[in-house]
Amino acid sequence: MSDESPLLRIDNLSVAFAMGGAEPVEAVRGVSFEVRRGETVALVGESGSGKSVSALSILQLLPYPVASHAPGSSVKFKGQELVGAPEPALRKVRGNEIAMIFQEPMTSLNPLHTIEKQVGEALLIHKGMSRSQARPRILELLDLVGIRDPESRLDAYPHELSGGQRQRVMIAMALANDPDLLIADEPTTALDVTIQAQILKLLKDLQDRFGMAILFITHDLGIVRRMAERTCVMQAGEIVEQGETRALFDAPSHAYTRKLLAAQPSGVKTPPAADAPVVMAGDALKVWFPIKQGILRRTVDHVRAVDGISLTVREGQTVGVVGESGSGKTTLAMALLRLIGARGGIRFDGEAIDGLDGKALRRLRRRMQVVFQDPFGSLSPRLSVAEIVGEGLAVHGIGDAAERDRLVVEALREVKLDPEARHRYPHEFSGGQRQRIAIARAMVLKPRFVVLDEPTSALDMSVQAQIVDLLRDLQARHKLAYLFISHDLKVVRAMADEVIVMKDGRVVEAGPASDIFDAPQADYTKALMAAAFDLEAIESGVVNV
Repeated sequence: MSDESPLLRIDNLSVAFAMGGAEPVEAVRGVSFEVRRGETVALVGESGSGKSVSALSILQLLPYPVASHAPGSSVKFKGQELVGAPEPALRKVRGNEIAMIFQEPMTSLNPLHTIEKQVGEALLIHKGMSRSQARPRILELLDLVGIRDPESRLDAYPHELSGGQRQRVMIAMALANDPDLLIADEPTTALDVTIQAQILKLLKDLQDRFGMAILFITHDLGIVRRMAERTCVMQAGEIVEQGETRALFDAPSHAYTRKLLAAQPSGVKTPPAADAPVVMAGDALKVWFPIKQGILRRTVDHVRAVDGISLTVREGQTVGVVGESGSGKTTLAMALLRLIGARGGIRFDGEAIDGLDGKALRRLRRRMQVVFQDPFGSLSPRLSVAEIVGEGLAVHGIGDAAERDRLVVEALREVKLDPEARHRYPHEFSGGQRQRIAIARAMVLKPRFVVLDEPTSALDMSVQAQIVDLLRDLQARHKLAYLFISHDLKVVRAMADEVIVMKDGRVVEAGPASDIFDAPQADYTKALMAAAFDLEAIESGVVNV
């Protein structure tokens, strides 16, 4: 590391958000740190601590004039002041010298543009390439970030990709112009463990090759330990501790840092009775999507997203579904809920529902709920939190207005949100807080069966542990049946009684969670476990994924 001036220097950064007639809310207060050329600095802290606001301030991407910098705030990149810089100067920096991987790919990607157009945009703008000149580089980038058969994905739209695939496209876009500084805001949140390890290795390789600096924002302290030379810990808008990563992890001086390092989902849930009634069952489920080609758009083959899977979920039981992104986990869940078409038998509470029409299904919807992977995309920006959480109550005619408000307040308290927050809107919350709103919306109806699709992926470690405890408590209290989809195998281990391992639409291995985690039989399962619990082995190439 050289003694030259830092690549990025932030001094006394303070950001406040106007709240209508109320007092402005200070999201960031007096933050100062620097990033040197070629190094990785991690910014860690709980949801709402100000990490993303600090990162967005670097590129001046905050919603001005709602957000404002206090006098004396300074963000200098290569000695150039960015706070208050003219728009033409900022455009030269954005996406070229400084690139950013955003936390929520579905809301960051344009739903109307193809993957080729979005990845190539930075090349066209900053490199002056034509579309034909940019195509080889686009294919190279998609291949680098693990998109299989990238040429077939060029004409795809974001909604046609899985959550992990969308995140990889975001990473490809950010790396297009070999930036000097990469701001990575939770870049591995939506990725399964094997791809996560590959992406981290990719970022390290690119950093070594091009001397790129990385500002890494994450709630995963395991990643911080392996990726960052220095770490800044944020709480309530302030940096409470910063220093060399190894020293900070080995001997944290601040109580909050010690709390973060100690937080991790743990314990094993109490299994249900062996004869507990079956709540949800699927028999030989198949979901095939046609591949059409030619002028007449004839079906030439199928994408076998779910290919002959059978499973049962009992009262009080959690069945974990794991596998790489694109393996069919979410498609399986949506088929069970009858939210997409499927062949095969589906029974809910002993009733066959695979043949029911929409009207007949409507009466069952209250008892079948889902928490989606992308909280921002699944929450209406036009509704307040009270309206979002209470919408199901109104649809199903539960209680009067006062009773519904009481139930909303109770649900928000259960997920550790201030009930007064129900009068605010989704964009006013952090990613983790939005996920808790989504969980409250599902739980307020006291369902029998709940699909949890990556319910902790957007949450910091300490809140993950709280949510796992909350979900287990709710399950024990109401005898809920969970289908728990996650790429975080540590969370699955803390939640699941049974585990299904999926790959390419099929079940590779299934059985009691203890057997799957302690003595996996299939090579693919062994690779997943190695990636989850021995990330260093993956990064070093000892374990082949």
